[in-house]
Amino acid sequence: MEDKEEMTSLVTALNKLRKDGYKIDFKVTEDGRLATMDDKESFAPDQVRIVDFYRFEGESNPDDMAILYVLETTTGAKGSISDSYGAYSNENIETFMKKVEDLGMNLDKGKR
Repeated sequence: MEDKEEMTSLVTALNKLRKDGYKIDFKVTEDGRLATMDDKESFAPDQVRIVDFYRFEGESNPDDMAILYVLETTTGAKGSISDSYGAYSNENIETFMKKVEDLGMNLDKGKR
């Protein structure tokens, strides 16, 4: 059985994900698409699946909250995107991820 590594920091989680093949850093563009940092590929919400996510809370400051989304695309691209959590979240990322989450819920309902 594999030792469970405690995900205490964003850096620890990112290092583990990279070892697991989630190597691409994504961003959300101004026009509302998920893109690779080099802009070579971009994806609509229906081309993206949230595989997992991690929430991090700052020990000394509750404003230091973040969320890391682990993503896969229909082309097989695997990576992650992070965002502040709560009041300081990036509106573009939040809107895109909400669309992906809603699509995922609809897909799950269709399989039952």
